[in-house]
Amino acid sequence: MDQITPKTAFAQWAEPISNELFAEQVQLHCLDHYTKKLHMASFMNLLLYAQLHETESLRAVSDSVFSEELQEATNLDSISFSQLGRRLRQVPTEFFQAIFLDLVSQIHEATDFQTRRKRTTPLKIIDSSTLPLNLNSHRWAEFRKTKSGIKLHLRLVFLENGCSYPDQAVLTNAKEHDRGQLEVLVDDKECLYVFDRGYLDYERFDRMTDEGYFFVSRLRKNAVVRTLEHFDLPEDTVVLSDEMVVIGTTQNRSENAFRLLKVLDSKGNQLNLVTNRFDLSADEIAELYKSRWAIELFFKWMKQHLNIKKFYAQSQQGVHNQVYLAMIVYCLNVLAQLRTKSKRTYLQISRYLKASLWKSSHIWIRKIEDKSVP
Repeated sequence: MDQITPKTAFAQWAEPISNELFAEQVQLHCLDHYTKKLHMASFMNLLLYAQLHETESLRAVSDSVFSEELQEATNLDSISFSQLGRRLRQVPTEFFQAIFLDLVSQIHEATDFQTRRKRTTPLKIIDSSTLPLNLNSHRWAEFRKTKSGIKLHLRLVFLENGCSYPDQAVLTNAKEHDRGQLEVLVDDKECLYVFDRGYLDYERFDRMTDEGYFFVSRLRKNAVVRTLEHFDLPEDTVVLSDEMVVIGTTQNRSENAFRLLKVLDSKGNQLNLVTNRFDLSADEIAELYKSRWAIELFFKWMKQHLNIKKFYAQSQQGVHNQVYLAMIVYCLNVLAQLRTKSKRTYLQISRYLKASLWKSSHIWIRKIEDKSVP
């Protein structure tokens, strides 16, 4: 086999992007009509390169076209940053969303997700993260007098071997409350959902329970509860108490009984966990909630190692496009890790990719598997 070069390594890394789907989306949205130079294939490779190398501006992306490796990947010898900006504003977010969802389906297949749904109860973690924007440049995203921002509502498929990945995302203005997105992100009765107290809604908890969805969440410390029954705990447990309760006041009370567990995190703080699973042990419920830390580490990784700290565009569509591009890059990394059959091939591809980008995706995986994580 020929030695893998930077050019072929980049091509192998981006290979999961379906040519058929790409061409179909380009035709559907008429993206290459009357285009003389910056076709979507070249534009996509430029954007992927920019994300991999943490390029901070479209002007810097334009300058990087002078490099030989990028010229080979894009068939461009020069391009103006103004052309890049117009292109990023014009491409509908649905285009990048379709590419992202197709990569997710490939990860599902590579990890045998459908079989796991039948044999076990896959864990899906839901949370959101606010991405700050410059108020002067992004007035459309204003949510405070001095701040602008968007919120990424994300669902992460959690795997015990560390190969966790996002499989659904919703972008809203930062002032949008988290609770409203549960209707979109909870859609599979074969999975168990873990989310934080930002999604606290007694009526929705009742509806999820009645419809057959299982969840583990965190209850506020000042929540009103009425204990119906106390459950016995083993001697070596980390759980402080395990009860069957009804949550809420007389005016706003849950119709179903839930399970309330009190546990201590690694810093000694008490956490009140609520769930509608009564068939698992108290320690198993505590471990399930601990896995929620995976999505926090994902957001941290995404902000640090993919270039969404400084957005290329000022328009809403351009900003949303860049967020989906970041998730596309992450999914391509996951697929590269899953499909590299030999250690040598893995090392050759990883040397080409940004070292911090590649290695950091393993750091948070190790943190998730560390039992000391809260």
